[in-house]
Amino acid sequence: MVVIRLRRGGTKKKPFYRIVVVDSRKKRDGAVIDVLGYYDPRTEPITVKVDLDKFKEWTEKGAQVSETVKNLVKKAG
Repeated sequence: MVVIRLRRGGTKKKPFYRIVVVDSRKKRDGAVIDVLGYYDPRTEPITVKVDLDKFKEWTEKGAQVSETVKNLVKKAG
């Protein structure tokens, strides 16, 4: 099964996340199929950038979306 979820980057105590499409059996920071955008919680207000066309394409193909990513996409538009 394919899942859209967050992949953590950045350094210790300075997180930065990418919104990625991965195989559900892979690790959180494992190999990705596609990168859809990013999320930076350290900025004020938080920064969320998502390629909505790609997001829609993957969800139509049957990719499951994590709750956190659903909420971030709502904020992004």
